[in-house]
Amino acid sequence: MVNKDQVKGVAKQAKGAVKEAAGKVTGSKKTEAEGKVEKAAGKVQKAVGDAKEKVKKAL
Repeated sequence: MVNKDQVKGVAKQAKGAVKEAAGKVTGSKKTEAEGKVEKAAGKVQKAVGDAKEKVKKAL
């Protein structure tokens, strides 16, 4: 089963990847950096969701 944190995390990763790519294309280091940060935040959020699922399954 998938929880909200997992879904939001994956969406945030995708949004960050798009933003990072846009920054590279336009030459905007700021946009590229924001994309990388957003992508990393998405990975963390997904990991939290994964951990919640493991705990739920263990109970």
